[in-house]
Amino acid sequence: MTRRLGSGSLVIATHNAGKLKEISALLDPYGMTCISAGSLGLPEPAETGKTFAENALIKARAAAEASGLAALADDSGLSVDALGGRPGVYTADWAERQWFEGEPGRDWYMAMGKVEGLLQQAGSDTDRSAAFHCVLAVAWPDGDSAVYEGRCPGTLTWPPRGEMGFGYDPVFVPAGAEKTFAEIEPAPKHAVSHRADAFAKLVADQFGV
Repeated sequence: MTRRLGSGSLVIATHNAGKLKEISALLDPYGMTCISAGSLGLPEPAETGKTFAENALIKARAAAEASGLAALADDSGLSVDALGGRPGVYTADWAERQWFEGEPGRDWYMAMGKVEGLLQQAGSDTDRSAAFHCVLAVAWPDGDSAVYEGRCPGTLTWPPRGEMGFGYDPVFVPAGAEKTFAEIEPAPKHAVSHRADAFAKLVADQFGV
């Protein structure tokens, strides 16, 4: 039988205030009080996993062990079929600017261009199927854990379209749609996203909804 969270405090393994707000809104109806790892002064562990699940578990377990509370972490990214699943767990790394490319940070247009360049090298008839993935990991201080995987399939388009998305959203068209994620309003986008899929599985398993 799956271990249940119940109500109470839950550490969200993030230092991002926006992510904390988003996850808090999703879990508030189930009696969870969410606090961020950042607000507790917890360090961010190195994400050395080879899969989304491994990285999510690394973050969740580190937060649970350091805080003594149950913790939730997520790891997400884009996989492209023709690129053997890349960029995968390195989705954000592909957007990292090097010191000689300007100010440190992430350039998502550069990352999208990197993916498109590799697809074009493979030929005009290359399969452009892709999927966004999200893995949510719950961990308890005693080492117990649970993992929930969400997926949103689609195809890649070029050039980028839309202003409402983030990351690779401007080149990703979800299955059954004609607009990119960056052209779709937040509410309908979130209803079909990889994160929504993962959260639906977590809620069904943890809260029986």
